[in-house]
Amino acid sequence: MHIQVNGAAIYCYTGGKAFDAAKPTVVFIHGVLNDHSVWALQSRYMANHGWNVLAIDLPGHCRSGGDAPATVEQAADFIGALLDAAGVQRAALVGHSWGSLIAMEAAARLKDRVSHLVLVGTAFPMKVSPALIEASQSDPEKALRMVNVFSRNTLAAPPSALGPGTWVFGTGMALGRRVLRSNPAVNVFHRGFVACDSYAGGEAAMAQLTCPVLFALGAQDQMTPPKAAQGLVNAARAAGQSVSIASLPVGHHQMTEAPEETLFALRDFLAR
Repeated sequence: MHIQVNGAAIYCYTGGKAFDAAKPTVVFIHGVLNDHSVWALQSRYMANHGWNVLAIDLPGHCRSGGDAPATVEQAADFIGALLDAAGVQRAALVGHSWGSLIAMEAAARLKDRVSHLVLVGTAFPMKVSPALIEASQSDPEKALRMVNVFSRNTLAAPPSALGPGTWVFGTGMALGRRVLRSNPAVNVFHRGFVACDSYAGGEAAMAQLTCPVLFALGAQDQMTPPKAAQGLVNAARAAGQSVSIASLPVGHHQMTEAPEETLFALRDFLAR
């Protein structure tokens, strides 16, 4: 479905279920050059087990209108506006990679309006190599190939993710091309990477949280190695938050490379 947010039509995948603002709600936030489809298994499961699902395309991405956010802070403000527009008083936020920074910053701003925070493939600071930032602008196809090589630790997804024998590298390349083409006015690849690289508010955001946090980290992740999330883990614990850590035996695309393990960690955490 589409929801009008800040004057733009924002696409929200609901897992095939009618949206009911009276149910508990979970918002799924994708990373750079992705869209709602990366959460296919997790969003469908939650929608069929008592939750409202809003798996969004961020503004300016694929089926969503509006301006693509240029900073994590802008995207976090959008999440608050989305909840207001949907009539949702309280929600769980689940974000992957860039989406994890957005979810974290939004949770810090929304405070008690966020019931749970799930950070998948996160890091702080989430620095992006200058070569990759430059290539995302001058040669996006080269940068997309680099990202898909470093993000993956398998060539074929488990059957529960995208179907038996799915070529996840090729799928990732096709998705990235489609997302990039969806906005001819803005290079959302370059803009998203710059937003990740320039975000400086991670530990301050953690100090403002009022909800439990789950870190779902890929043990073989080369984009956001688990050790790069340790500062956030320490900041959350120092702030007195309940912290859970799920170590997944995969790379940076936890949702498709370990779909069931990612789902189970998410499901059990949200059930608390």
